[in-house]
Amino acid sequence: QVQLVESGGGSVQAGGSLRLSCSASEYTWSSNCMGWFRQAPGKEREGVTVISTPTGNTYSAASVKGRFTISQDNAKKTIYLQMNSLKPEDTAVYYCAADFGRVCGTSAPLSRGRFRTWGQGAQVTVSS
Repeated sequence: QVQLVESGGGSVQAGGSLRLSCSASEYTWSSNCMGWFRQAPGKEREGVTVISTPTGNTYSAASVKGRFTISQDNAKKTIYLQMNSLKPEDTAVYYCAADFGRVCGTSAPLSRGRFRTWGQGAQVTVSS
């Protein structure tokens, strides 16, 4: 079974930056959708941004557009989330997720239902 291992995260003041990484164990699919979700205390888990392999197409939530950037290194089977201009409302546990075998959908690409493989989560805390 493919595993996702996250790294990065931590605490930062508002306006600061953080970077998350997510590496997948060995897999053979050439088309995938991988991305990031987050869950704040007392709230539902929500989609942040996703990226398709091999097209590189990305989809992001309106709340993070212009501030967060998702990227991938296909050779390393790793995706990254660069988070800039962080706000206190970005505070959450961030989860890496993957839907192996197909690219991201164009309708509701940030919907949780299609993602079957999840990382362990990484805490991001932004103080004001």
